[in-house]
Amino acid sequence: MTDATAAKATRNMIFLVLVASLGYFVDIYDLLVFSIVRKASLLDIGVSAADVLPKGVFIINVQMFGLLLGGILWGVIGDKLGRIKVLFGSILLYSIANFANAYVHDVNTYALVRFIAGIGLAGELGAGITLVTETLSKEKRGYGTMIVAVIGLFGAAAAVIVAKHGWQNAYRVGGCLGIVLLLLRIGTFESGMFKNMERSEVSKGDFFMLFTNWHRFKKYIYCILIGAPLWYVVGVLVTLSPEFGKAMGAKEPLSAANGVLYTYIGIAVGDIFAGLLAQVTKSRKLTMAVFLLLSVVSVICYLNSKDLTNDRFVWLCFFMGCSVGYWATFVTIAAEQFGTNIRSTVTTTVPNFVRGSLIPINLAFGAFVGHYGMVTSGYIMMGILTVIALLSLSQLKETFGKDLDYVEIS
Repeated sequence: MTDATAAKATRNMIFLVLVASLGYFVDIYDLLVFSIVRKASLLDIGVSAADVLPKGVFIINVQMFGLLLGGILWGVIGDKLGRIKVLFGSILLYSIANFANAYVHDVNTYALVRFIAGIGLAGELGAGITLVTETLSKEKRGYGTMIVAVIGLFGAAAAVIVAKHGWQNAYRVGGCLGIVLLLLRIGTFESGMFKNMERSEVSKGDFFMLFTNWHRFKKYIYCILIGAPLWYVVGVLVTLSPEFGKAMGAKEPLSAANGVLYTYIGIAVGDIFAGLLAQVTKSRKLTMAVFLLLSVVSVICYLNSKDLTNDRFVWLCFFMGCSVGYWATFVTIAAEQFGTNIRSTVTTTVPNFVRGSLIPINLAFGAFVGHYGMVTSGYIMMGILTVIALLSLSQLKETFGKDLDYVEIS
């Protein structure tokens, strides 16, 4: 390889990581913008103050269901037609839905548009991580996915800042960000591993392959379960912080918007340390175990807080964010567990199924609250999810440095 060819390849890789990072930026922006504008937007369209919580939970559950369906749809498309097709199609659908979201006037329409936006967003992270893991060398792909996660997670900060200018403007800006990203993706190149696999006769993007082999099915479920505690922290403990604050006797009403902002800043910082720890120890499993245990400590500190103020609350959110900053590591583990012909399907569905797990988590949490109250239920759910995650992690093989150029046989 000549110096000019090597330089061009390096530039292409940098561009690819940047495009994937900005895709995740938009992904996080949209996932969190509803949590941030939930109260203001629902009150503005005529929902009573007493119904803000149940209607908000309904809408976010519908959005998460869209993510589940979209994860399957875009994952299969990514393995059958290419990762690039997903990067263009998913962001276009998301952008249209977000513009529409600025003009909803009732709860059912709001939920329908969030459902469509959820389908659109579902392809972003999986396609980006798949491209990065298949394009960068096995020694450096951990750095690539770390950069994607760190840049992407600052989408939370953007959502908080923009939402201060009105919930409708927050959705309009989200749609504009999607269109800009769509234009930036012109010229993005396809994965070499996918091109090699595309010419073969092997089955591609067969979602049901994950269920026809017991060993493969177990791996898939384990990959989902190791990520559930992270989304519980964000989707329940932080999103419902105003209600938790009241239950814990906080000195003032807690701001979910500020909580989300500082949690995601913490996740970005945590992702850096998780990525570096995995590179130094050459073990993604050890890294996951360390962060899962640290997350338990952070949640105990949060739920055990008395006379909580907003200033102390945001620092606790930052700590919790750092402790669950294993998102990039977790998604990379999923990508490295499976062959090229179903890698996009796995890498796209796993994070979305983790996000979708918020539906049963919300239901279980709600059932516990009815018997034990908010705070005790918070402890119970975190304990259950962490034990399940650690047991699942113990059953997965270490994938650091694994050669990914292979296919799964039916």
